Amino acid sequence: MVIYPAIDLFEGKAVRLVRGDYQQMTVYNDDPISVAREFKAAGAAALHVVDLEGARDGKPANFEVVKRIAAETELEIQTGGGVRTEDVIEKYIEIGVGRVILGTAAVSEPGFLKSMVHRHGDAIAVSADIRDGFVAIKGWMELSNLDVYDFCSDIEQIGVSTLICTDISKDGLLSGTNIELYRTLRERLSIKLIASGGITTEEDIRTLSMLGADGAILGKALYERSIDLQTALRAAARVPQSASEREVY
Repeated sequence: MVIYPAIDLFEGKAVRLVRGDYQQMTVYNDDPISVAREFKAAGAAALHVVDLEGARDGKPANFEVVKRIAAETELEIQTGGGVRTEDVIEKYIEIGVGRVILGTAAVSEPGFLKSMVHRHGDAIAVSADIRDGFVAIKGWMELSNLDVYDFCSDIEQIGVSTLICTDISKDGLLSGTNIELYRTLRERLSIKLIASGGITTEEDIRTLSMLGADGAILGKALYERSIDLQTALRAAARVPQSASEREVY
């Protein structure tokens, strides 16, 4: 399972929110590029970057920061936040981003999503951000009428290869993640599944790995030092030894 340390960008800084609330924002570093370098030095191979202003306003505001991170770290980057046009997708791909994440656009414009998957294949991922069982949009500020499982099934049928799923109620609280959500998604879907929201401990990581999650995003737990990145990477690398061991999870 791949560990994705997260950098959330706001006004060019590395920040974290609580449950997606822009009024509960903590600035952790004025220099996100240095944060990315630290993650790489600790052993990370991949990075999850979100443009929070873009997610809220519908247009990326931190493109140059992402560009510098890509150029100066050579990490495998997946990024999203305000990606609503093919022009933005192509710009990210051109600077070396490996996977561009569609959120609001995937919900509101399924035809656009289908077209982008057809043109760009595995470079397109979808973020399903969940509140009370429904998919949230526009920087988590609005709730759609789409059931999480129906939506995820629909995007799999479209041909999306990677789903990033966040339980908003868990995000930023350091209280553990929604294991049952990911268990059910793994049982129902065959596409790549990246878990996000509240992942805090080695046990969270090992459990997600045992369930068959393909990736896990760590944010506040790293910044608050609830877990260090090297420990998280070791936990993710642990492989079940037998079927009976996997059944425990």
